[in-house]
Amino acid sequence: MNLVIKNLPETINAYYLEILFTKYGEVDYTKVVYDRVTGEHKGIGFAEMPNDEEAEKAIEELNGKEINGQTIEVEKARPRKVNIWS
Repeated sequence: MNLVIKNLPETINAYYLEILFTKYGEVDYTKVVYDRVTGEHKGIGFAEMPNDEEAEKAIEELNGKEINGQTIEVEKARPRKVNIWS
């Protein structure tokens, strides 16, 4: 299951996300989004967990958790919209 993590503090990177989510089960990958031009942290990250039960447990435990003074939001990611015209 793909998860989106919102409102991430700037101090959080993909490695920290992997450690955070590994507490709840196997993690295939994690990613933190940065602005392509400025390199600025966008406050959004993604995690992919192959086991849906473990992913649901991570959502339940981490959604609303405070990390470095910011309350994160964790939810199931929606499929990316593909624009065939660009």
